[in-house]
Amino acid sequence: NIIYILADDAGYVDFGAYGQKDIQTPEIDKMAAEGIVFTNHYAGSTVCAPSRNSLLTGKHTGHTQIRANSEILPEGQRALKKDTVTIASLMKKAGMVTAAIGKWGLGAPGSSGEPNKQGFDHWFGYLCQRQAHSYYPSHLWRNGEKVLLDGKTYTHDLFTEEALNFIKQNKDQRFFLYLPYAIPHAKLQVPDLGIYKDKHWSENKKKFAAMITRMDSDIGKILA
Repeated sequence: NIIYILADDAGYVDFGAYGQKDIQTPEIDKMAAEGIVFTNHYAGSTVCAPSRNSLLTGKHTGHTQIRANSEILPEGQRALKKDTVTIASLMKKAGMVTAAIGKWGLGAPGSSGEPNKQGFDHWFGYLCQRQAHSYYPSHLWRNGEKVLLDGKTYTHDLFTEEALNFIKQNKDQRFFLYLPYAIPHAKLQVPDLGIYKDKHWSENKKKFAAMITRMDSDIGKILA
């Protein structure tokens, strides 16, 4: 099974495995110690949509369909074309169950770019990158259906819960899970500051650190 976790806008120096001392990331550090640490693994672009296009298609940014954050109103970005070969479509062709959970940014609702039309059997998350700037949005999407929220639910926690459910439901078959978390991009929002609440740091630094450590803890749950 393959689980690819993408942290949005996290720098490599935000993790202990790469030398971070202030932000605690014990689960990721453990993974690094037991596995392989890459030092030349680059994003395909400096911004969201083309970087994700490059990741999912394996193409250099100059050859991808999406080369900028081209916005569509009221919701979404420029869509991947129909019949685009993605890593998900290849995995599905190889007999694996596929899922995308988190932030998408490669197609508006109803477009050819929806995850379920790009090789993913299951999808839950933000279709639109702009909406993903808030961790307390009015809605998310699950397999083409709008999921209304109360504006008080922290979406990162929902993504972790959805990922854990997918893993449990498919534990007896091969699967590919693409988990593009929104943390720590855009608004610095977190339910609590955790171990950082009494630090003599700026409020934004405490929030940023708490978001990274919260994600680290959830990655530990997924690994377990």
